Amino acid sequence: MNSKIHVPEVDDFLNAVLTLKTTDEGYAFFEDICTVNELLAIAQRYAVARMLREKKTYLEISEATGASTATISRVNRSLNFGNDGYDLTFKRLEEKS
Repeated sequence: MNSKIHVPEVDDFLNAVLTLKTTDEGYAFFEDICTVNELLAIAQRYAVARMLREKKTYLEISEATGASTATISRVNRSLNFGNDGYDLTFKRLEEKS
């Protein structure tokens, strides 16, 4: 994990996120803390990651999400060489359903 982000402020933020219990609470919190564009960009990257795991092509992903090939490539790099955070959430959501 990136040691540059392991600071008390990030710990505090992540602990706050972990207190959220419903989608409505998530909307309330993230609408307060992010701009609309920031939240949409985060959601877009998550959608791109899901589609990459579903073996969709860059073209299919770009058409479905509006993401640039640069964004898709960046997310793909995170999936392949990152900290497995995306896969952890995919697995847990799958177990939940």
